[in-house]
Amino acid sequence: MPTWLTVVIVVVVVALVAAVGWLVFQETQRRRLREKFGPEYDRVVQESDSSRAAQRELADRERRHAELDIRPLSASARERYGKQWASIQEKFVDQPTVAVDEADRVLDALMAERGYPTEDHEQQVADLSVRHARTLEHYRAAHGTRHVRDTASTEDLRGAMVHYRTVFEDLLADGADSRERNGGR
Repeated sequence: MPTWLTVVIVVVVVALVAAVGWLVFQETQRRRLREKFGPEYDRVVQESDSSRAAQRELADRERRHAELDIRPLSASARERYGKQWASIQEKFVDQPTVAVDEADRVLDALMAERGYPTEDHEQQVADLSVRHARTLEHYRAAHGTRHVRDTASTEDLRGAMVHYRTVFEDLLADGADSRERNGGR
């Protein structure tokens, strides 16, 4: 067999191995992001020009999140926020609109204390998506109701409170020392 033919065959084999390796890498990355981001992965893919662009967006979110100083709350801070939340829920009975506004503010304060930037809502959602993707739709739903609160029914406001509570509980527990969450065991 001529040397040039051997070289061509080796180059073709190397190119095929590289292409298969690239495809395997892409599929592994897609699966990892889909598992980590859950429904947020599908939402970003649907809103993007391509699945590759969506994957880049989600990987960028992970990189940004890694640069944030996200901290767990101390036991005393969790207790303080728990009391604030209980007070807000009691207020809902007589002042549902005020309670929803306060729920949003307490959630922002909780996020800020954990280390999440809270100035830009869209960036806030992107940052939360990295570790709280499973409750992100609750946050979007609650926040959306809050912006139409003047025309929202009491039932809509109650729904917003339920959504806020889901996100609140997720943020409150995330990063807590496992012994504290298991009653000191």
